[in-house]
Amino acid sequence: MLIVPEREIANLMTRAAAFDAIEGVFAAMASKDAYNFPVIREAIGHEDALYGFKGGFDNKGMALGLKAGGYWPNNLEKHGAINHQSTVFLFDPDTGMARAMVGGNLLTALRTAASSSVSIKHLARQDAKVMGMVGAGHQATFQLRAALEQRAFEKVIGWNYHPEMLPNIEEIANEAGVPFEAVDLDGMVEADVVISITSTFAPTIMADHVAPGTHIACMGTDTKGKQEVEATLLAKSTVFTDEVAQSISIGEAQHAVGSGLIAESDVHELGAVINGTHAGRTSDDEITLFDGTGVGLQDLAVAARVVALAVESGVAIEVDF
Repeated sequence: MLIVPEREIANLMTRAAAFDAIEGVFAAMASKDAYNFPVIREAIGHEDALYGFKGGFDNKGMALGLKAGGYWPNNLEKHGAINHQSTVFLFDPDTGMARAMVGGNLLTALRTAASSSVSIKHLARQDAKVMGMVGAGHQATFQLRAALEQRAFEKVIGWNYHPEMLPNIEEIANEAGVPFEAVDLDGMVEADVVISITSTFAPTIMADHVAPGTHIACMGTDTKGKQEVEATLLAKSTVFTDEVAQSISIGEAQHAVGSGLIAESDVHELGAVINGTHAGRTSDDEITLFDGTGVGLQDLAVAARVVALAVESGVAIEVDF
């Protein structure tokens, strides 16, 4: 079995490699060459932690396995470690034997950013100039870096519940040579692309905050009850997602479907756009919305890629198992 420790990931995995892995697995999901297993997520009754498993099988990429991990809200304060912790396990599809164990913390950040970036590539207007960010935490920096590579953006605007955190994303914009401006939420109407990366249980972005022609990627809703955008915004949009079953049950579409504003059939797989079986955006005035719920196959795709890179670079640790 191979081990790729967390400490090696930053030197191995690039945004481009993560993008290619996620784009490929979304396409495989839409063509029914890959599927996710049911998610297990539990409060363990210790340290207020949530722990769970996401897994699946990609028959095209031959990736079988799971990500184990969750959220320990006291880690940073008590242990100086990040609150989200995860490890990816890969197995040989032909034998079931353990193939690799891979540090999953940075990979999770990279694959989440890559998924919104893939949605921008396939759904945003080609002439998009203003990038909007709602949220300015740790994950927002990954999101913005990846997004800025997809269009020739000329400006970044940002809003956060805690304005003192906005320098996090301003720094990323400055690194890319793009001016940054803090705005009120109604100022998001200027954006051509919006990424929302918050952990809220009440909508932050309202329908009138989003202009016609905008592409919005909602990346923070992954649990029953969470909600980043007003449900009526989904009714005004063409809605895409990583996996429809998750979108309507724990993703952003849960509220719009639950209130009857849209039907399950109104939620489309982004992979179908990648494969050419869905037209995607059909006009410059259309609002497109990507509901990124996060699926196990994403983790397996980037883990498989990093294992290959680790073997190529000679840093994979081989152990008897």
